[in-house]
Amino acid sequence: MKTPAELFSLKGKVAVVIGGTGVLCGEMAEGLAIAGATVALVGRDATKAQVRLYAIAKGGGKAEFFSCDATSKTALQQLLADVLKQLGRVDILVNGAGINSPTPFLDIPEDEFDKIITVNLKGVVLACQVFGKHLVEQKSGSIINLGSASGLAPISRVFTYSASKAAVHNLSKNLAREWATSGVRVNILVPGFFPAEQNRKILNPERVASIMAKTPMKRFGEAHELVGATLLLASDAGSFITGAEIVVDGGFDAMSI
Repeated sequence: MKTPAELFSLKGKVAVVIGGTGVLCGEMAEGLAIAGATVALVGRDATKAQVRLYAIAKGGGKAEFFSCDATSKTALQQLLADVLKQLGRVDILVNGAGINSPTPFLDIPEDEFDKIITVNLKGVVLACQVFGKHLVEQKSGSIINLGSASGLAPISRVFTYSASKAAVHNLSKNLAREWATSGVRVNILVPGFFPAEQNRKILNPERVASIMAKTPMKRFGEAHELVGATLLLASDAGSFITGAEIVVDGGFDAMSI
């Protein structure tokens, strides 16, 4: 039997983290690097990327930045080719790019709806097509799609976001079934409420009070608290886990009234 250190080790693996310049996926990328993976940090903001690359290097990890429009299949195909050329392989894909808006339902403009669906859902679909094909042919790999508490049950004020995340949950389970005999695992990492760029604008005092009333631990999550679940899903420690929703939410989903 492997030791716990061996089970969770990602030495020799390459992890592609789409949305890796953001708060949550950036912390997840650092965790993957600490566990031994070489990380392809994917995003649009080179300045944010440099800060994260420095942190990974300071921690003894290895990472490279790749700029990519994750809503373009052509760009994602080029990303795969570039990662294979520069890093040699792909073992793990994290799909974490996302945007949000608190627009009231009757006022949601069509372009806003299209943008959120494109980033949150279409981007995941395309990345799973491009990288999933490679992993299936390779007969090994782990895909971690970032879900949401609103993917488990609707959350008020974020109508399009909730719909997009519910679709990501559904898609992920379907792919898990489709690729289960091909050596490719697909899971959903479900953060509860973690303050980040996409939700700070809707976290007014009233909203925060409502969230805390339904969160048994009575606090927001911190980005580093997603790392443990990430390593479980990415490593051999999770070798029999696929199609699962791994919820990291301080008990939010466990509450009703």
